[in-house]
Amino acid sequence: MIATQIIHFNANLRFTAKLPKGVSVLNPFRNPATAHLSETFYMKYYGDASPRQVILGINPGRLGSGITGVPFTDPVNLENHCGIQNNLPKKHELSSEFVYKVIHAFGGLEKFYDRFYITSVCPLGFTKDGKNINYYDDQKLQEKAEPFIIDRLQEQLSWDLNKTKAFVFGEGKNFEYLQKINREYGFFKSLVPLPHPRFVMQYKLKKIDDYIDLYLRAFFAT
Repeated sequence: MIATQIIHFNANLRFTAKLPKGVSVLNPFRNPATAHLSETFYMKYYGDASPRQVILGINPGRLGSGITGVPFTDPVNLENHCGIQNNLPKKHELSSEFVYKVIHAFGGLEKFYDRFYITSVCPLGFTKDGKNINYYDDQKLQEKAEPFIIDRLQEQLSWDLNKTKAFVFGEGKNFEYLQKINREYGFFKSLVPLPHPRFVMQYKLKKIDDYIDLYLRAFFAT
């Protein structure tokens, strides 16, 4: 089942390349409590062999998957919506708030997670001066991360995932970078960019229903 593949993948994530000065790796799965929460989630929602479509975020952040081990899932949503109790600080993360609105509009957690597997272009995160930094925010970091990114994508796509079409959270640099490496390595036949959840929550909150509809149209399109 895919749950065991994901859990094994997460447990063995290691970033060994030398990082630019001041940049640190964010690996949530080195924390036993986080690893346990993540394993509980995947056993609950991915305990089967259904081939899922892939959704790619950027990389884990400190307030979401960086502490829960579940992409776009903060401690509040992990407990209130996924039914997984935790002792983490109960703070919402903007991207997670939007994603769970989409999940419920799609038909609920079981229906959504039965169809989609959410991961990131870079499955480990980075921090600098105590703040999140995306893999593409620093050219040297991106260059150092690229072999890791490619190897980990290839590893995940060796599973029984749908490689026809992938959805990309982030229409700018994340999509552009993934387009570039997808042309070279042929991970997916097509990529569908979507506005990043954080962008929606920060800048388009008054039109949030329109963006939820945009996501749903993309997800339900043939």
